[in-house]
Amino acid sequence: MLMPFLGHLFISALALLFTSAIIPGFKIKGFFSAVIAALVVGILNGLLRPILLLLTLPINVLTLGLFTFVVNAIILRVAAAALKGFDIEGWFSAIIGALVLALANSMLFYFLGPSLT
Repeated sequence: MLMPFLGHLFISALALLFTSAIIPGFKIKGFFSAVIAALVVGILNGLLRPILLLLTLPINVLTLGLFTFVVNAIILRVAAAALKGFDIEGWFSAIIGALVLALANSMLFYFLGPSLT
C-alpha cells in the first residue's frame, strides 16, 4: 500500500521537475521541493479541484473541457503560493505548465506506472 503511493509521488515529482525544466517561469528548487510540491498538488487536487470544477461547470462545458487547464493552473498557483521552493511567475506559465505537467504525468505513468502495482 505504501509503495504504490511513494511510486506515484516519485513520478509526479519527476513530472514537476520536467515541467520546470521546459517552461520558463515555472521553477522548482530541487527534488525534495518537487516531492513536497507533488504532495501538496495531490492534496489540493483531492480537496479543491472538485469544488472548482463544479463552480466552473458552465464555462467548462462551453469550452469543451479546455477550461480544466485553467482550473489545474489555479491549483498549481495555490500550491506555489503555499510552498517555498516552488514558484510560478504569471498565469501564462501556470496554464502552459498545467498542460505540460498533464502530458508529462500521462507519459511517465504510461511507461512507469505498471511497475508500481
